[in-house]
Formats: sequence, C-alpha cells, structure tokens
Amino acid sequence: MAYDEQLADRIRDLIGGERGLSEKKMFGGLAFLVGGNMAIAASGQGGLLVRVDPAESDALVAGTNARLMEMRGRRMRGWLRVDAADVSTKRELERWVKRGTAYARSLPAKR
Repeated sequence: MAYDEQLADRIRDLIGGERGLSEKKMFGGLAFLVGGNMAIAASGQGGLLVRVDPAESDALVAGTNARLMEMRGRRMRGWLRVDAADVSTKRELERWVKRGTAYARSLPAKR
C-alpha cells in the first residue's frame, strides 16, 4: 500500500512553514522531518506514524486511539500509529502534527 498523498498534503499544509522542515520517503511512507528528526509521516500502511516522547507513549495509547508501532514483532515506544479515520478532521490531524513536530524540535538537530 502506498502512502495517502492527500494525507501528506494535509500534513504539509499544517507544517509547510516549519523551520528546518524536510520530507523523505521512509517506512514505506512520506516522513516529515524537523531538524533532520522525524516528526510525523503519512504511513505506507495507512494513517499516520507519529514520533513522540517515549515516556508519554503509554499515556497516549491509553488515552487515544493511537497504538504503538510494531517493527519485526517488537513494540516501539516513542512511535505511534494513528488510523486515518482518527485524523479525518483538521483539528484531529493538527493535534498529532503539533505533538510530533514539538518532539522532533526538542531533539538535537541532525546534519
């Protein structure tokens, strides 16, 4: 499954002016990086992949419809999957975009 280009456009509309923003194809989707750190992606598996503070992962999973990303059967704290149906409105998407970009901004920039 290819990533949802409309979802990628919606993300781009929200963070297109972000300083240090770049886009890169990764994880089968289109990732948006801030300072070289992935913030959010239109996932190749559908929906979003959002990078968050690992210490907040459990609370976010418990309090939202997000779930931990799994890679090779291993659950990855700090990486959340959010279904497309859960970001159908601008407000819902904006909440995750802000969370992902804020965390990416908090990390040291990569060169």
